[in-house]
Amino acid sequence: MVRKYYLGDIVRMRKEHPCGGLEWEILRVGMDFRLKCLTCGRVVMLPRPKFERAVKTVVKSIMPGLGEQ
Repeated sequence: MVRKYYLGDIVRMRKEHPCGGLEWEILRVGMDFRLKCLTCGRVVMLPRPKFERAVKTVVKSIMPGLGEQ
């Protein structure tokens, strides 16, 4: 199943960030994803294939009915 991601979604990653955070906000969607760590505020860019493998779950989605809360 192909999952759609939207600006403003909050995702939980499989591996934690060095600061200890697991949740990230999506700031850019496309061939690359720009993500902001919700623990320390660091912004990173990931290519789409790497991002899609790294996502564990969507914590909060801007589209109703798509996110787990």
